[in-house]
Amino acid sequence: MADKPQILEVAVPSPLFRRFDYRAPDDAPVKPGMRVIVPFGSRKVVGVVLALRDHSDVPPARLKTADALPDRAPVLDAELMQLLKWAAHYYHHPIGEALATALPVLLRKPEPPPVPDRQRWRLTEAGCKQLPDRLKRAVRQAQVLVELASHPQGLPRAALPAARSVLTAMEEKGWIERFETSDAPGPTPHALNTEPHPLNTAQRQAVESISASAGQYNAFLLEGVTGSGKTEVYLQAITPLLEAGQQILVLVPEIGLTPQLVERFSTRFAADIAVLHSGLNDRERLDAWRAAASGQAGIIIGTRSAIFTPLARPGLIVVDEEHDASLKQQDGFRYSARDLAVWRARQLDIPVVLGTATPSLESLFNVQQKRYRKLHLPERAGSAATPPLKILDLRGQPMRSLLSTSLLEAIREHLKNHGQVLLFLNRRGYAPVLLCHNCGWIAECRRCDARMTLHHRSGELRCHHCGSQRRAETDCPTCGNDDLLAVGEGTERIEQALQAYFPDETVLRIDRDTTRRKGSLEAALADAQSGRARILLGTQMLAKGHHFPNVTLAAILDADQGLFSADFRASERMAQLIVQVAGRAGRADKPGEVVIQTHFPEHPLLHQLIAGGYPAFAEAALKERQQALLPPFASLALLRAEATRADFPRDFLQQARELAEPLCAENVQLWGPVAAPMERRAGRYRAQLMLQADNRADLQRLLKHWVPLLEREKLARKVRWSIDVDPVDMY
Repeated sequence: MADKPQILEVAVPSPLFRRFDYRAPDDAPVKPGMRVIVPFGSRKVVGVVLALRDHSDVPPARLKTADALPDRAPVLDAELMQLLKWAAHYYHHPIGEALATALPVLLRKPEPPPVPDRQRWRLTEAGCKQLPDRLKRAVRQAQVLVELASHPQGLPRAALPAARSVLTAMEEKGWIERFETSDAPGPTPHALNTEPHPLNTAQRQAVESISASAGQYNAFLLEGVTGSGKTEVYLQAITPLLEAGQQILVLVPEIGLTPQLVERFSTRFAADIAVLHSGLNDRERLDAWRAAASGQAGIIIGTRSAIFTPLARPGLIVVDEEHDASLKQQDGFRYSARDLAVWRARQLDIPVVLGTATPSLESLFNVQQKRYRKLHLPERAGSAATPPLKILDLRGQPMRSLLSTSLLEAIREHLKNHGQVLLFLNRRGYAPVLLCHNCGWIAECRRCDARMTLHHRSGELRCHHCGSQRRAETDCPTCGNDDLLAVGEGTERIEQALQAYFPDETVLRIDRDTTRRKGSLEAALADAQSGRARILLGTQMLAKGHHFPNVTLAAILDADQGLFSADFRASERMAQLIVQVAGRAGRADKPGEVVIQTHFPEHPLLHQLIAGGYPAFAEAALKERQQALLPPFASLALLRAEATRADFPRDFLQQARELAEPLCAENVQLWGPVAAPMERRAGRYRAQLMLQADNRADLQRLLKHWVPLLEREKLARKVRWSIDVDPVDMY
């Protein structure tokens, strides 16, 4: 009797919550976690094998056969498969899309991926004789020389802080050369490139606590004031793990934080470093992913999606700036990389360290519940002192472009004393409003309920919500008047004003507009850290986690943006932002000063931060959340829907509410449906329904039975809908 055909249960990347059955290809050994090319509708797609079975509920005549198995072994091992299945279940997202998220783009395509790139760069004899200090105008070349001098074994392209054109130019000069290396794991590093810095008592205790947990699960919240040396704690806790041949995964919230971390880690360790973020091309990401999976890379540094990187010998997970909302994916598969890092560490039975100067209220709550262990660094490293916060009352002050007279005097004083100045404004562009002085017309986005931002240098109007852009009008389209006013201030306008006030100083603006080109962010940060640019101006890209040793004055140009909001998380984010910006000043031996400009100097948030710092604010905020039964003392989920017609999302959500009501326990509440705070975005109308529960288990039970009902609703076909569990953005 012939053996029954082997049935593959496959997760296909689609918005459907189903799993699909296929016959296995003939004589092909199959394991869960392997990719499989299958016919899906009129296309060939890459799915992932979930399980093998000897029967299917699909009639034999309708059961299709998989085309091919492109891998000899699973690309997602059992540990990663378990993580992804749990995450898809917890966040109620289709398993096929969840698994596809974990794969590099080139592994999601039916075409064979390129062979591993074993090419590396190293210094030549001529390159070793070059002095980086002499390359003042060739900053990127100088950085490459420094990096390769610390790594005689060579470095892959992705680990070097320069574009390929820079490397090619250096190769033509005979300073560096390319060579091929094996893709097998390199030798275990036993030596440091540089000696570690001496630790103070709190740092040493933190390192000892983390090291004592090697080989077992423990979650640590490393709370350290800005400049307290959290990175040095990471480095010294990592050292014995690397020497034992284990791998370390380091997550950062944004791409802007990767260059300095890569530099710190590569300077310290003789280990291969794999870097994973959206600034790399598909080939570079695949090579880094393979280096981690094979064990060749001892250190993996990446943004949130790096949580799904396969690890051959995991030893520690670090989440830097754990409070940052960017660690939560805001579309598609809406997972929290921080929370998955904790879950994965428990699964792997290894420690996880969550580092920050301004812990999220969720993490502080977990400390209270004894789920996390708190490690505290109360003092700045070395001789640096925490700068005082000063509120600058803008009422009645003469101003130009958010630069008050008092602030301008402070800037001049710090520049005179050879200090560096950092100015923060979380609003890019030239002006947020273009207004007709004659009739009141305002330039609005044609696809969103939002105003267009004027970008003066390019002469464009851009929507910062949907990305649409058009040439800026020169005449009012309503009345024909040519008296159009740019109202409000963005970083581009502030930059122009600073150049007028300080014509002899270099003003460096760092925001999304100035760092679009590959390598531009790294170059800008190098200029900032070296002190070549005396005045730094930027958005959150500049404020988060960077070490600028020469900055002695940090100023928040407009604190009022975050003081008043309907979002219950707004005060927490504003407090974190103020503390993070303040932390850029006075990090070396020069004393620092922090100025907060506001029209509301009596606001309780500002006084709370000045009187008791972030800990006092967090303690009060936790009490308020508990009284209001808001996270972390409750669990939320948001059902979002959008369509090109305004009535479809509301109708779908109303039907969804009616389906949920019979499933609700006493402590689960439904709020809505209501229009989203920005109802129309990118040409689609949006609405939302919020679910609030006293505990997570009750909410998950409801979602488990509710989501399948939503998928079967006829109205669901007329909208795009998604579930956001533990939302951090209510918009």
